[in-house]
Amino acid sequence: MAGVSPHEPRAPRPRRQRGAQESLGSVVLGFESIIVFLGGLVVYGLKVLPAGIEPWWGIVGGVVMAIAMVAVSGLLRHRWALFAGWGLQIVLLLAGFLVPALAVVAVIFGGMWAYATIKGAALDRRNARLAADPDLSNGE
Repeated sequence: MAGVSPHEPRAPRPRRQRGAQESLGSVVLGFESIIVFLGGLVVYGLKVLPAGIEPWWGIVGGVVMAIAMVAVSGLLRHRWALFAGWGLQIVLLLAGFLVPALAVVAVIFGGMWAYATIKGAALDRRNARLAADPDLSNGE
């Protein structure tokens, strides 16, 4: 690098501002990934998959879903990741056909995901409006 000596400390990069939708969505998917992973272990341990499906598929499914949720939570700055998050909620709901308890998890976290994406977007729009017009800072 031209002009920078090896002994000069670099200026820290400013952190990217995250919106409410991204922050709330990351929290929901992060916690959901833990529950889905543990759910996969429960499915394996209780051997509750239908006949003909090996119990270890519970662990595989839980791990794959958990990794996908963590990956999507890190990519929520992209619009397509919101749709991927909805897709993960649908996949989890469909897993409820194999193990009905997973449908309960899907409904609970699906509701939280809906709140995070819908209310988060509303908060982001409000914050952008307030930043654009400082006269509205009193909430009107």
